[in-house]
This record gives sequence, C-alpha cells and structure tokens, in this order.
Amino acid sequence: MTEKHPQAPWRNFYGRRKGHSLRPAQERDLAEKLDALSPGAVDWETNPERRPLDLDTLFGDRDVWLEIGFGGGEHLVHQAASNPDIGLIGAEPYINGVAMLLSKIRDRAIDNLAIHPGDARDLFDVLPPASIARAFLLYPDPWPKARHHRRRFVTPEHLQPLARVMKPGAILRVATDIPDYVRQTLEEVPKAGFDWLAEGPEDWRRPWGDWLSTRYEQKALREGRTPHYLTFRRT
Repeated sequence: MTEKHPQAPWRNFYGRRKGHSLRPAQERDLAEKLDALSPGAVDWETNPERRPLDLDTLFGDRDVWLEIGFGGGEHLVHQAASNPDIGLIGAEPYINGVAMLLSKIRDRAIDNLAIHPGDARDLFDVLPPASIARAFLLYPDPWPKARHHRRRFVTPEHLQPLARVMKPGAILRVATDIPDYVRQTLEEVPKAGFDWLAEGPEDWRRPWGDWLSTRYEQKALREGRTPHYLTFRRT
C-alpha cells in the first residue's frame, strides 16, 4: 500500500478502487497508455506544492470539460469524439472503469482526452480557478441509506471545490435515477453557487440533445427507475 504524503489532507474514500481481475489486454493498456493520458501532476507525491495544471499546454486554447466518475467511459469517449474542439478531463478512481475506457479508445484517433485515475478532490486541488466550462456528474453512487448520505458527491466537501474551478456561466449536468438524490442535488448545488435552469417538468425528464445513454442508465431503465436530467449554471 502506498504511504500517504505527510502534507496531504485526510479524505475518506468509500467507493471501490478495483473489482474483478483485469484481462491481459486491459493490464497492457494500463501499463502502456495511461501515463500518456495524464493531465499532469495531480497526486500529492508528485505535486506536494499543489501547482496548478497547465491546461494551455495540455489542450491549447480549447475550452475544457470535466466528467466526474466516468464509470466505463462510454459518455466521456462519446463527448471527446463528438467535440474535437473541446478538451476533456475524466476522473475515475475505479481502475476497472479506467481499463474499460482505455479499451474503448484503443483504435480511435482521440487526442483531446486526459484521464486522472483517482479521487476527483485531488484533481480539484490543482485545476486553475474558473478553468472548467462544463462538468458532468452522471449516475453517481447513490449511497441510499440515510446514514450514508454524507458520502454522496452533492455535499459541500465536493461542490465547493467544483464551483471554484468552474467558469462563471459554466454548465453542470447531473443525471440520476434516485429520487432522494434529486432532492439532495436540488438542495445543495444552488448553495454552492449554481442556478437550476429548469423551466418545466420536461427539462428534467428529457435527456440532453447530445446524450449517450450509459450502461448504468440502461440498468436503471430495466429495473423500472426513472432518469432525471438536471442542468445548472455557475453564477
């Protein structure tokens, strides 16, 4: 187990970092391709001074979008392929999900994508202020038990650093199939400095025009749960 850097803040992490054994091709992808997709020095061991990432060197003058917890990567790859004039950063601590994403881009010419295989909070530390033009939080872990609600992403611990790195007017998209997660999102996200943009029920019932349904959403639909699509703007 890697020793924690002595200056790093204590941050509880409740999700899984690895699941079933990876296939040999996935192991090779992680060993040979992941470093080349790094956004720069994010972790405390390589960047204890918490120097901001150089997004201009990484993406030039392109706007930068961020997906927090990209799961298997299908939405992130879709956005990168559909928006070559945008730079995208994905954060995902679950290494099996990272391996799935790498397999999706193995034979594709995508050059506008960077991957942080770890906690999004470490990434927030080193993203420059007001640097993100759009962020996605899609089917985050619902932590359904009431005593675990503080583990959800939509708490001040996560939302305040996210708000710091988003540009004024930047868009935050949240998708979830859990009604109580909708409730908490609508309570907490505006407190962090965002306006909810819905004008009527269809605005949260209908997916975004460029939406690619993920495997998590397909599972929710099979099990009879209703997706909600919430759009916020950074004030």
